Amino acid sequence: LSSLKKFDEIKKANQAAAKKLVEDQLSSSSEDDDEDAEVKQGKILDKTFTIYTSQTDGDASELERTRQYMNEAFQSGAMTCLICIASVKRNQAVWSCCGCFCIFHLVCIQKWAKDSLFLVSSPLTDDDFGKKDYPWPCPKCRFEYKRSETPSRYYCYCGKVENPTVDPWLVPHSCGQICEREFKPSCGHKCLLLCHPGPCPPCPKMVTTTCHCKKAKPVPRRCSAKEWSCHLPCGRTLLCGQHACENSCHAGDCQPCPRVSKQRCICGRQTAERLCASPQWQCDQVCGKRLPCGNHICEQICHAGPCGDCPRSGKRSCPCGKTKFTLPCTEDVPTCGDSCDKVLECGIHKCSQRCHRGPCEICRQEVEKQCRCGKHTKRMPCHKPYLCETKCTNIRDCQKHQCRRKCCSGNCPPCDQVCGRTLGCRNHKCPSGCHRGSCNPCPETVDVKCNCGKTVIKVPCGRERTIRPPKCKQLCSRPPTCHHSTQEKHYCHFGRCPPCRQPCQKTLTCGHLCPVSCHDEALVKQTGVHQSAGPWEQPSEPAFIQTALPCPPCEVPIPVYVSPLPCHSANPYSCKRFCGRLLDCQNHTCMKECHRVTKLNSSADGKKAGPECSPCEEECTKPRPSGCPHRCVLPCHPGDCPSCLQMLKIKCHCKLSVLYVECLKLTCADLKEKELLISCKNQCPKELPCGHRCKEICHSGNCPLNCSQKVKLRCLCKRLKKEIQCSKIQEGQVSLECDALCKEIKRKASEIKEAEAKAAIEEEKRRQQAELEAFENRLKGRRKNKRRKDEVEVEQSSWQKYKNLIMLPVFGVAVVMV
Repeated sequence: LSSLKKFDEIKKANQAAAKKLVEDQLSSSSEDDDEDAEVKQGKILDKTFTIYTSQTDGDASELERTRQYMNEAFQSGAMTCLICIASVKRNQAVWSCCGCFCIFHLVCIQKWAKDSLFLVSSPLTDDDFGKKDYPWPCPKCRFEYKRSETPSRYYCYCGKVENPTVDPWLVPHSCGQICEREFKPSCGHKCLLLCHPGPCPPCPKMVTTTCHCKKAKPVPRRCSAKEWSCHLPCGRTLLCGQHACENSCHAGDCQPCPRVSKQRCICGRQTAERLCASPQWQCDQVCGKRLPCGNHICEQICHAGPCGDCPRSGKRSCPCGKTKFTLPCTEDVPTCGDSCDKVLECGIHKCSQRCHRGPCEICRQEVEKQCRCGKHTKRMPCHKPYLCETKCTNIRDCQKHQCRRKCCSGNCPPCDQVCGRTLGCRNHKCPSGCHRGSCNPCPETVDVKCNCGKTVIKVPCGRERTIRPPKCKQLCSRPPTCHHSTQEKHYCHFGRCPPCRQPCQKTLTCGHLCPVSCHDEALVKQTGVHQSAGPWEQPSEPAFIQTALPCPPCEVPIPVYVSPLPCHSANPYSCKRFCGRLLDCQNHTCMKECHRVTKLNSSADGKKAGPECSPCEEECTKPRPSGCPHRCVLPCHPGDCPSCLQMLKIKCHCKLSVLYVECLKLTCADLKEKELLISCKNQCPKELPCGHRCKEICHSGNCPLNCSQKVKLRCLCKRLKKEIQCSKIQEGQVSLECDALCKEIKRKASEIKEAEAKAAIEEEKRRQQAELEAFENRLKGRRKNKRRKDEVEVEQSSWQKYKNLIMLPVFGVAVVMV
């Protein structure tokens, strides 16, 4: 009894330790910490918005956008530097863009600005460098900043304090003072929030202002919404000067007059209905009035005022412009007969024709033309361009690819290929044109969702793998993993649900309900899993496994009664215990409460079940034959189970074919029969060590080594051959020796080789002798030349130089004549 009691105490202690561990890991303690952080964040936001909400009587509807930026500043990992794709922490120096309010590391934005300015100014020449102040863009919104606006120091959001201190009760990177930045668009007032990220909210000040048309009385309105309309007709005179604006009170200039009226054209000949806003219009008729010369008419289209003088009056020049004539306007100017001398389209040569009317011909002079790249020249007509086929090898501005344009002048166009480099997010490729330097940050955003998907935050692409999922206020919708129909209410989460703490309420065998907490998924300490090698080994943390524990014994006290019946009225009664009679299946007993049983046969055993007992509804749990994986098809029954007639799907010995074998045949067969049943009756596909395929039928184990394949065996000189069984050759039992004819052929071949070797040696000796003689001859010639140089050179006469050339033909002719 003492040992059982001690065992129960140890068991309860282990269960209490496991329960405490679960509560520490999965309890609401972390949720309480999160709630405390949210309460602290709410207090900081309220403190930041206090002055603003005091001006708006508590209305914070205009602060949603600013509140979103501030929530991201508080949330861990929400603020990401788009340049290095890393989180922006509280203690890091940052810079905020005034266009998109995106936050970057100060070091990252300085490097970005420096690289951008270098890439813009690098194509310039030395003469142009420094003459223009090129801007650098924001990595996200491309808002341009001057070179002098490159950040060099770390300031708070409002720009008042340099290097703001880290204060846990302020917004990160904030100085805690009033922002006082001017509103956009400027209204004369300043922001009332404490130093904050993101845009300033609309101006909350109250001003007295009138409507757009100035007809209504001035009313007090918010400064951010001071422009308002009274919805009465505008009434201002339109540009036409005849009608008034009929639109309701509006901002800006009135629209053009929409009415239509009959209006004359400029020359006054035609009348048409046109918009009142455009009274000046021109018809398509020629003027046709007689000019002052009296010989010609005006050819202008519908115009106002006088027509002017005749264009043919006064002094006129000939077509080439060298001679001027004073002629009546009715006579044409004649040609002067001189050369035209107008510069042709080529811009180099002049027209060589006589003074003529009409355009000059194209330049047909042949000139030496140089191609555009300057590498080739060609003689061709002046009016034709000359482009060679040479491809430019200069590197384009991307410093990666060649120009490859035919006959390039050297001013290569920008690279037209796509960059295609993987961006910092590791998910997308750069879609910009091929460029130098770092690629722009990935513009995409990714949704990071909670487990249920109802709470979503957007983060820059590439941060979804390291960002912490958002906190969801929705209740967990997973089905319970224990026997309860519903689980305890808790928020949406990742991982396993916390253990159920509801009462078990299972019905015990005694009929009572289990009162302890749910124990379907209890953590139990594993013992005896790892044994330490010695005292030097550090003890490891205890391992816990999740398992379902049985309900503890019922602790409800019940009275125990002894039969109170008198002897004269004693009858059978129920003792409230289990019946316990053996059922017909011969495997189980009746689990009903003690009840009356009628005996059908007087000789029947008192321990057998009667018709009132509950029938057995269990499955057959008798052991199956060795190798049979199937269950018995009958319910719980007496005696042996029937034979299994199901088919087994197995692979043959060679693992190439799938066979279907009756389970009974396979379990009852001996080793030889199993060998035949599992064989696919095809040739074994395995390869023997000799390289030939096994000739046996599909079998188990290793293949036999006696290969019966016929192979050709040759002698050493490869002249004789013989077919022999492969296994004999592998064992080294057979070899083929060369015969007398083979030996004779070998002898003759060796004699031929010796003769060839001797001939080669003799040839080498002759060659060396010839080289020696040639060397000696050259040596003698050098000595003669040295002697000639020592003697005084005497200039030869012309007869001595050419006497051999003259005498030899003469002697030849004389010999022929003789």
